[in-house]
Amino acid sequence: CVVLDTKDLQVFKVTVNGQDAKFGFGEKHSFKGTPLEITLPYELRRGQEAIVEISFESSPKSSALQWFSPEQTSGKKHPFLFSQCQATHCRAIFPCQDTPAVKLTYYAEISVPKELVALMSANRDGEIPDPEDSSRKIYRFSQNVPIPCYLIALVVGALESRKIGPRTLVWAEKELVDKSAYEFAEAEAMLKTAEDLAGPYIWGQYDLLVLPPSFPYGGMENPCLTFVTPTLLAGDRSLSNVIAHEISHSWTGNLVTNKTWEHFWLNEGHTVYLERRIGGRLFGEQFRHFQALGGWRDLQNTINTLGDKNPVTNLIPNLNEVDPDVAYSSVPYEKGFALLFYLEQLLGGPDVFIGFLKAYIQQFAYKSIVTEDWKKFLYSYFKDKVDVLDKVDWNLWFHAPGMPPVKPTYDMTLANACVALSQRWIKAKESDLGSFSSADLKEMSSHQLIEFLALLLLEAPLPVSHVQRMQQVYDFNAINNSEIRFRWLRLCIKSKWEEAIPLALKMATDQGRMKFTRPLFRDLYSFDKCRDLAVKTFLEHRASMHPVTSMLVGKDLKQDQ
Repeated sequence: CVVLDTKDLQVFKVTVNGQDAKFGFGEKHSFKGTPLEITLPYELRRGQEAIVEISFESSPKSSALQWFSPEQTSGKKHPFLFSQCQATHCRAIFPCQDTPAVKLTYYAEISVPKELVALMSANRDGEIPDPEDSSRKIYRFSQNVPIPCYLIALVVGALESRKIGPRTLVWAEKELVDKSAYEFAEAEAMLKTAEDLAGPYIWGQYDLLVLPPSFPYGGMENPCLTFVTPTLLAGDRSLSNVIAHEISHSWTGNLVTNKTWEHFWLNEGHTVYLERRIGGRLFGEQFRHFQALGGWRDLQNTINTLGDKNPVTNLIPNLNEVDPDVAYSSVPYEKGFALLFYLEQLLGGPDVFIGFLKAYIQQFAYKSIVTEDWKKFLYSYFKDKVDVLDKVDWNLWFHAPGMPPVKPTYDMTLANACVALSQRWIKAKESDLGSFSSADLKEMSSHQLIEFLALLLLEAPLPVSHVQRMQQVYDFNAINNSEIRFRWLRLCIKSKWEEAIPLALKMATDQGRMKFTRPLFRDLYSFDKCRDLAVKTFLEHRASMHPVTSMLVGKDLKQDQ
């Protein structure tokens, strides 16, 4: 018997080595879907190969896919489709062993109307006219590096490309392709830096794809073709750390993979570490420390939201009967990073620690591992420093909720201006509001503005008079950088400034990156004046939202069906 994961799939026929096979479905599970049980038509010996062919169809409501009508796209002429399989949605596209513990290569042929382009997380193997329908063409793809199935990805739309490096094309709808080419021009410099830090880039092509605004994440590290949100298009390349992050996954995540989603920090903590090492090389060590400190703030914010006793804030949570989408947060990213940054400082600094990271990637490339494998290798690599490693409270780091047991040391050079200005606003009385002026921001980068607002969000809400004055002198409403705008609007809603309600609702629905949409909706829901409007707005937009975003915002707003 062969058992495969499926979710909302219809299966019509199964053959094994060309012979019809009996099949049936097991019991349906709320989020895991339904096991497909295939009875082999004859006994297979251990090590004997069999070709299983399955004829099936996915559902229009597949949790892995978002389908757009032409009017929902930038170009308004053609429909659009994209997939997002991580963590456990590949089974909602086709029957598979939907676990990161198993790796596979794949070959695919995708037939689409000939005015559209299909792309996958693989190398492009050319296109041919569809022999069965002259209005369509077939695109071919092959991924020869074994990958977990959560990295299988497909997009179909009226896409154009621009070459921005020797191994990089940027793909987007016509309306955004030039802006995207400018925004992501640093990709090749980041790839070269990553290769220097982590080892050769083995995937061949590194393309970027800009998705419609409803794409639920900042980026998705689909091999050969990173998917990114259009909210990165700030116009000044200031949000390019997301590109460094997705590039880094080519080593940590895609080459060395967590065996189960409990060990997601192995993917994300190491990837954030590499992302910030790339930033340090390109923009200086002070910038790396500044980004690291921003990550610590994000972690504080997440833990304030989830609660410091909440078991999902463990670095290694127990996900038995827990939907990974529901457990998802910045914890595996930022608690994971904090552990690695702390170890870097404990074991002799960045140059020493990158030696470990390179060796770790070499040791576990093409494999799926758990935290114990990582820790054993750490101890063997630093066998002369076991006494130092034994001082780490591993149990608290791995299995305790809340903030980490130790805070690493951060260079404060770039953060000091943010701390000073946020403190002025926190301490200001009504009579002091005249002392603020636009000159306060003259020397500050967009990264520092993000940190200034993030610091204010960790404090008790400011009086509404303060945020009104802030708008008067800084005109934050005019800023379109998504990270600044998001924190500014949260600050306004937390201070109960009613004029910000329509702006916050607009940002929550104009794009669907969950990092922005969920907290904005949650804050609006917590503000009594606009709770009903927040729910009403969500219900109006629900049908056009991404299925995972719609499910999670529905839970946040207590609207889950």
